[in-house]
Amino acid sequence: MASEIKLDPDSSILDWITIDLRFHTKKSGMSYAAVARLLNRSYSNVSNIMAGRRKIKEEDAKKLDAHWDLGEHFTRLVRYAKRDGSREWFREYLEYEAAASVVKAYEALAIPGLLQLPEYAAALIKELGTADAEDQVKRRIARQAILDKTPPPSIYVLLSQNALNWPVGGTEVMRDQLAHVLEMAERPNVGIRVVPRSSGAHAGFSGSFTLIYGEAGDVAYTEAPGRGRLVDSPSEVREYWDRYDRIGQVALPVTPSLQLIREAMEAL
Repeated sequence: MASEIKLDPDSSILDWITIDLRFHTKKSGMSYAAVARLLNRSYSNVSNIMAGRRKIKEEDAKKLDAHWDLGEHFTRLVRYAKRDGSREWFREYLEYEAAASVVKAYEALAIPGLLQLPEYAAALIKELGTADAEDQVKRRIARQAILDKTPPPSIYVLLSQNALNWPVGGTEVMRDQLAHVLEMAERPNVGIRVVPRSSGAHAGFSGSFTLIYGEAGDVAYTEAPGRGRLVDSPSEVREYWDRYDRIGQVALPVTPSLQLIREAMEAL
């Protein structure tokens, strides 16, 4: 059995779900292997769920409710947790990101985190007014370790032109940041395209989001001021893939995109 992390169900609905899942598993006399068979998942995946390192998906919740005759007990809890927009969903998203084979991001306002320099990240995070800004910058930059994995994930970015012209951190920081983006674009596993303002209204106006494909499954993470939401429902994830493709239809090809980035850097 996997070692369990410390959970706090009084302050975290996600931890509450995990504790409740352990309770009903024990009450029913089911082993983790039996739960894995019920959910059609690997033993290690279920073991990680029970340990608090992974969260159940809505499709899992429905199967558990039906098997234990709980009405929509777990289904409602999972839905509520998603609507809550808790930072903990981002914590789980980071686990998917760390194991990703493909990451696709659309960014409406800023350079994506995986491509940010520390100074640029610090300028953004500082304005959030958080007490642990320095630690947040370190954690964000640490995420970029996935870019040097063997093999590295494929990173595809659709970047709004607004992100190129907004001088986050001042002229010098922004110039260095754009130079870094161009340097990263030289990697064979990184593709960057710009959505120009001349494209007019497009499918990205609803906000930034990231798509992840990996062994753990396909997920999306959508951002909003002060909160975010992890999407793991297959039908919803497909909607985000479709939105990404529709944004891509109005983006510039790679070569003109990189030229636009160079022009923005030289204009600073």
